[in-house]
Amino acid sequence: MSKLIGREHETEELMRCYNSDRAEFVIVTGRRRIGKTFLVNSVYGDQFAFSYTGGHNLSTSQQLHKFTLALRKYGYDIAVTPTDWFIAFEALQDLLQNIPSENGKRKIIFIDEMPWIDNAKSNFVSALEYFWNSWGALQDDVMLIASGSATSWMNDKLLANKGGLHARITKQIVLPPFSLKEAEQYLIHSGAQWDRFQIAQTYMVIGGIPFYLSLLDTSKSFAQNVDELFFSRNASLRLEFEELYHALFSNAGLYVEIVKALAQKRKGLTRTEIAETTNIKSSALTQYLNNLEKCGFIEGYQQFGKKVRGLTYRITDFYTLFYFKYVANNRDMDPKWWTNNMLSASVTAWQGFSFELLCFLHLNQIKETLGISGIATSVAQWKNEKSQIDLIIDRADRIVNLCEMKFCTEPYEITKAYAEHLRNRMADFKSSTKCRKGLNYTFVTTFGVKQGKHSSVVTNEVLLDDLFN
Repeated sequence: MSKLIGREHETEELMRCYNSDRAEFVIVTGRRRIGKTFLVNSVYGDQFAFSYTGGHNLSTSQQLHKFTLALRKYGYDIAVTPTDWFIAFEALQDLLQNIPSENGKRKIIFIDEMPWIDNAKSNFVSALEYFWNSWGALQDDVMLIASGSATSWMNDKLLANKGGLHARITKQIVLPPFSLKEAEQYLIHSGAQWDRFQIAQTYMVIGGIPFYLSLLDTSKSFAQNVDELFFSRNASLRLEFEELYHALFSNAGLYVEIVKALAQKRKGLTRTEIAETTNIKSSALTQYLNNLEKCGFIEGYQQFGKKVRGLTYRITDFYTLFYFKYVANNRDMDPKWWTNNMLSASVTAWQGFSFELLCFLHLNQIKETLGISGIATSVAQWKNEKSQIDLIIDRADRIVNLCEMKFCTEPYEITKAYAEHLRNRMADFKSSTKCRKGLNYTFVTTFGVKQGKHSSVVTNEVLLDDLFN
């Protein structure tokens, strides 16, 4: 089996549940291609007492047939396919009861892609409820792991269940994308000889999604990989988009409308602006935004000095952002489009914005570099009619870091005019917000700030290498 990269916390949680002295009902969620199945299989290997994976677009009778085959695989003698899920779970209970109990050893049930099993009128959830409440939850050596990419289903039918599964979930594990450091480890393990600048460029296109990283041909350059994955004939990541959202969400089209609207606005949109752009009703929009946040596609950022109602939402999924920027409306589809355009002004501007997003998602690394990881902080943005600051770290020690993020191929040089602009903006921020804390300009750059006559405006520096910590 391939090496498990990262996932230390998630592995610890799975093992903690395994070693507990009670029945455990664990759900593992996360967006499509994030590695949920790989994580569970890597942690538990061949220790499953029963494992079944739901089939995409299969009927209830087909799902039950596949479930029957899985029962036989694990040694249960069943001649006829059950006619409903209640009978199927009775057979599963019988299988598990006939497995001798061993001290310290769990009977692990792993049901993967659970949302695909729950067809209309299948009564799958009702049967699962009855199985768990009448038997499973009473067995201190039983551990049920449910996994699935369809976030809305996992939340509505399991986490927020108002019926027999209410408050029955003992642990939820949400699998995030790889960090830059984990992506680097994955690529090194795959034989890549890329430097961190090239790895960061790659991350800004596909993010830390393990499956997308596995598609890279590390014998080729970053640019060649982008052309192959997005612009070549039948490019795999060009075709991925529709499948991605439909696998995650019911009413996928409305979710796509939200991220499409956000993709058009680099600085994000408020909830009101999203509602006006998409014409989605307020009551439904709340759930859609929450589900998109849980999957890591968007995030709401507070405006400095305002309460929660002032949240501005931005896309935080690199793949979605890149798709809408360069793929969705690209009718040309030149198979070498990226190579032929990578030095254009459009790509340069996109890289600057994507680097800002990279910094947002590696805030812990920035705080560690600044030596403030142990200080309580909040993160915000700020703008008025004249100015905007995209990342503000408001610290409990009465210091505010105003962050500037610059993606460039060499040390960043601060000119006299830019230094004056920064000082004026700091004064504008202080006046507009009535902030009485100390203000520091923090520059997050690929290769640092070039020392010169006007670089003294910078109080702290964070380099690309620091984001790999």
